[in-house]
Amino acid sequence: MPLLYIMVISLSMFTIGIIGALVKRNALLFFLSIELMLNAANLLFVYFAQSWGNQIGLLWVFFVLVIAAAEVAIGLALIINLFRQKQVVDVDQYNDLRG
Repeated sequence: MPLLYIMVISLSMFTIGIIGALVKRNALLFFLSIELMLNAANLLFVYFAQSWGNQIGLLWVFFVLVIAAAEVAIGLALIINLFRQKQVVDVDQYNDLRG
């Protein structure tokens, strides 16, 4: 598959992730948007690793996936804790976090 197609798909995924992170005020959708942006970067890492015959890109994909898994685990724990306190997952409702 040519590089242009992979870059268009990756850029589209990244753009959808940015729009989702900036427009939606739901904490769960915010984390899903961040995951979509990370997967867009991983798609390019995998493509370049395969096309150049270099396995370093795959190592970076593994590293990004581990970081993303840790981010999701901590973020989901925070969302659950805040939901138990406020009964809402809307980001604008959390004025207590501002200092």
